[in-house]
Amino acid sequence: MNWGEAIGYLGTALTVASSAMGTMIPLRTVALCASCAVITYGYLIGSVPVMLTEAIQIPFNAWRLYEMVRLVRETGRAASGDLSLDWLKSFGTSRRFRAGEVLFLKGDPAHEMYLIESGRFRIAEHGLDVQPGQIVGELGMLSPGNRRTGSLACVEAGTARCLSYSEVKQLYYQNPEFGFYFLKLTSERLFQSAAEATGAQHTVPAGSDVL
Repeated sequence: MNWGEAIGYLGTALTVASSAMGTMIPLRTVALCASCAVITYGYLIGSVPVMLTEAIQIPFNAWRLYEMVRLVRETGRAASGDLSLDWLKSFGTSRRFRAGEVLFLKGDPAHEMYLIESGRFRIAEHGLDVQPGQIVGELGMLSPGNRRTGSLACVEAGTARCLSYSEVKQLYYQNPEFGFYFLKLTSERLFQSAAEATGAQHTVPAGSDVL
């Protein structure tokens, strides 16, 4: 076996290894290495189809790897710093709400959380206003029965980024580091919200969640 064949076998081994991995960052990294090895092998044997197939996959794997690394880095910064939720702006869907529009009622099934981008929203049962940069609804994913514990309505027209729990769970299970940081971030917001409630504050603290 010459060194060209050895590179081909290496590419095959890396491809199989990437298929067996369950987390995204190692999977994408190994897949990129596999593509490089297979392209080298294809060049040595003069096979354009082999090189073309792997060359097409490289940009997709590279982009997905970049997205996951960025997500882990930004979420980690949020969990260890000022509870910034700017990293969420890369995910979910931005929706516009009219003044007086009700987003959900107490007791409704909870399927998504909201990052307020503009306008003003109010939790009627608690008399609390939710301002831009604040988040509500993520603890519904963890509450028994996934039910809302309050009602959220739009007081001043604005936009909110909606991130479904299914998308949060997908990100959680795809990368253990993201799962750890998200859990830590949620716990810190819960403790912060409890502290503010004890102090009888009437405005939701940035990054807290009472729903």
